[in-house]
Amino acid sequence: MEMCEVQPLNRVFLQLGSVSIYWYGVIIAVGAALGLWLAIRESKKRGLHKDTFVDFLVFAIPAAIISARIYYVAFEWESYADGPFWKVFAIWEGGIAIHGALIGSIITAIIFCRVKKIPFWKLADITAPSLILGQAIGRWGNFMNQEAHGGPVSAEAYQNYIQYLPDFINNQMCIDGVLYHPTFLYESLWNILGFVILLVLRRVNLKRGEMFLFYLAWYSLGRYFIEGMRTDSLVAEGLRAAQIVSIVAIVIAIIIVIIRRRPGANTPRYKDKK
Repeated sequence: MEMCEVQPLNRVFLQLGSVSIYWYGVIIAVGAALGLWLAIRESKKRGLHKDTFVDFLVFAIPAAIISARIYYVAFEWESYADGPFWKVFAIWEGGIAIHGALIGSIITAIIFCRVKKIPFWKLADITAPSLILGQAIGRWGNFMNQEAHGGPVSAEAYQNYIQYLPDFINNQMCIDGVLYHPTFLYESLWNILGFVILLVLRRVNLKRGEMFLFYLAWYSLGRYFIEGMRTDSLVAEGLRAAQIVSIVAIVIAIIIVIIRRRPGANTPRYKDKK
């Protein structure tokens, strides 16, 4: 592929004196806000108090950010071990892992539901479309940071489809004179498709828990294949961490569905009030 020379987009959304507000954080915040709005609308239909998700996010957002950063730093410790310690907390420079955020959010949700006496699977099902929409939007934060991209684009790939992408995407994926695959875009589109499917599944009235488990399996399936294209994967013992976690998540989701659909299991439906 021919070399490219393009000035990247400014990562700073707003400069207030010495304080920089980055596009990365703004985009993540927009995804979270839209997800909250969707969850609140649906929770009212499902009989939950209107403030349930606001209360939940008070705990879930900090927990997700902290766990996402811990997950990332744990796998990238060599990059931080010799640098200034404050770099460990510099999430505005990028470097949070979705799987880490998901783990932290699930643990927080389990504790929250026990305290509030709310069925965990009911909360999880309502949250599923919001999660995958937030992830679809959040990937554009990676776009602004020129991260989460794939390997160099071959001449064949460029001719087949990359050349038809909007110029602003290809321009931003031109890094140090090389055009890279916009894997952030592939994952964003995969998640948007999953979001649409989840909205359709709401009408099907599945067994409770299956909306969230579908989300978990769908996201993990796409992430497994897209992760194989990336050049910045977190690695554990020579294996891509995200692919390992994705396989485990898919297996767990399938097992839970089978258990909850076993003969005699009195599993409520998504639209059940209790």
